[in-house]
Amino acid sequence: METIPAKNMLTRTKNNYWFGTDYNMNIYRGCSHGCIYCDSRSDCYGIEAFDQVRAKENALAILEDNLRRKTLKGVVGTGAMSDPYNPMEQKHQLTRQALELFKTNGYGVAIATKSPLVTRDKDLLLSIQKRSPVIVKITITSADDSLAKIIEPRVAPSSARFTAINELADSGIFTGVLLMPILPFINDTPANIKAIVTNAAEHGAQFIYPAFGVTLRDSQRLYFYDQLDAHFPGIKKKYLRNFGNSYSCASPQARSLWATFTRECQRHGVLYKMEDIVSRYKLEHGSQQLSFLF
Repeated sequence: METIPAKNMLTRTKNNYWFGTDYNMNIYRGCSHGCIYCDSRSDCYGIEAFDQVRAKENALAILEDNLRRKTLKGVVGTGAMSDPYNPMEQKHQLTRQALELFKTNGYGVAIATKSPLVTRDKDLLLSIQKRSPVIVKITITSADDSLAKIIEPRVAPSSARFTAINELADSGIFTGVLLMPILPFINDTPANIKAIVTNAAEHGAQFIYPAFGVTLRDSQRLYFYDQLDAHFPGIKKKYLRNFGNSYSCASPQARSLWATFTRECQRHGVLYKMEDIVSRYKLEHGSQQLSFLF
């Protein structure tokens, strides 16, 4: 696997609203999942050959130094730009070794991934959770495996991701679904939303956080439109007509989908508000800590 130079592995988040994270880490650069909507293809990130996964050079040594130098311990988010459980991780285990460092240095972790490979590391996540908060977010955008295969071509089927959620949840790890993006005119249907919420609840998900739309800019938009032409003839015209060159492309059904979504989450007892999700996973960690004191 190729490497790229790196000077720093942790960046301080501007605020900790997004799932209560204090730092962000990307141990890999690029992504091989091939999702047609991926924002990380945008020019502003400057990632050449985006579909090729590369590791940060000396990533673990730099990360260990970063962790030791920080005066504020907290939750490290990973998966924002590159999936930490890409296929290379199976062999190289950089993410697993990073988790070891989080455990040793007393940091929590917030993982975003589309890969069931995350279940491999449930032992470490449980160890981290004894001292620090842990949350795993698995992205699912379609309840139908055949549709997921088109919009996320080199990702495990949605059914396999639901199974991973179940395994993590059964182990006692706070786990749920990132329901995003919901692509206008493709997967923005009440039936899809209901099916995802139902499946998530049945597989033990404790939360679902949605976004009923997609953001598009520069080269990302061009790639996305090429994929629409290839797989969904006629849909690009709807995007051009409804959104033009807008960055934010909300589903025309966003309001009704939100109503359906919240109703289904309430019916199944699944969290969906950010503040509730953050409070719950950090509170559950706190409850675990208290249990060791008595």
